[in-house]
Amino acid sequence: MGHDTDEERTGPPPGPAPEAETSPEEPPSPVVRRRRGAPTIYDVAQAAGVAPSTVSRAFSRPGRVNSDTANRIRQVAAELGYRTNPMARALATTHTGLLALVVPDITNPVYFEIINGVQDEAAEAGYTVLLVDSRESDTRERQALERALPIVDGIVLGTSRMSDAAIRMIAKQKPMVALNRAVREIPSVVPDNSRGVRRALEHLGELGHDPVTYLAGPEASWADGMRWRGLREASLELSVHVRRLGPLSPTVAGGVAAAKAWLQTRTSGVIAYNDLIAIGFIRSVTARGVRVPEDVSVVGYDNIFASDLVTPPLTTIATPRRALGAAAVRNLVAQIRGAQPRVGPPVVVPVKLVERESTGPRL
Repeated sequence: MGHDTDEERTGPPPGPAPEAETSPEEPPSPVVRRRRGAPTIYDVAQAAGVAPSTVSRAFSRPGRVNSDTANRIRQVAAELGYRTNPMARALATTHTGLLALVVPDITNPVYFEIINGVQDEAAEAGYTVLLVDSRESDTRERQALERALPIVDGIVLGTSRMSDAAIRMIAKQKPMVALNRAVREIPSVVPDNSRGVRRALEHLGELGHDPVTYLAGPEASWADGMRWRGLREASLELSVHVRRLGPLSPTVAGGVAAAKAWLQTRTSGVIAYNDLIAIGFIRSVTARGVRVPEDVSVVGYDNIFASDLVTPPLTTIATPRRALGAAAVRNLVAQIRGAQPRVGPPVVVPVKLVERESTGPRL
């Protein structure tokens, strides 16, 4: 004795037959009311001659529906103009197709290519990116992530200002990759900070600059800590003295503040935490009659698009930011699809020195 399938149970439930006509005073039927608005799953089911549950499976788990039936459902849905609701489907499947990308300052040009790399790789994998700007605040960052957690499948945490403990707590709830930050037990992708600052110091040392001032970044920046540690190690090996000035805001205004302090105890060589600080520094000291590179040679970090537009063009450490973002998304999507997180040493992306006119021999 056979069993009815949900595709066959399309008629009304047993009971009295409906009246042939309704009086003008009666309200329209529920189906009529629905069809005056956007078509629903029930409209598709009725038109295709299947149960609503079959329509649902045809869109959420097509492998569990006969291919001919699934094709008929999709054709009917297209004719009716029915569109699936990804957020509603997420309630059943726990997947939304959204990834969160957190950056500390969306106005900082260093993040433009990271964002592009993340978005391009996410789109290739079928995901949309939800962008969060924490404005250099660990509190804003944590609060934004707490709101985003229920609606995203995973998180790319770019240059986080949160503590390691807070990052690990959030990573227990959703797959995560840390970008520009190495956190124990969390998959991470970072540029080669130590190599970058060593090349900068080698370059200045070869030009005869000693001592060299490091214009430090934000106090909560992991990258700043790595760059300062790399500079101290390189200074011992290269016999070039370094001193630290900061912490500073990673902005042009931070570079202006650094210039005021540097003018009190000048050095012939300067390495900045990032290009924005370097640009602010150059603009400020040249306005006070200091010549670059004749009086001071300046090296930035990141090679943002404006680094070759300043006067003089900025010597800097180039980081492959688009590749960083793309690598983070590939790692994250693999986790979402079931791969074990890579929790060993971070993936390190190489950097290189780009020589321009802001550095020259010590006079």
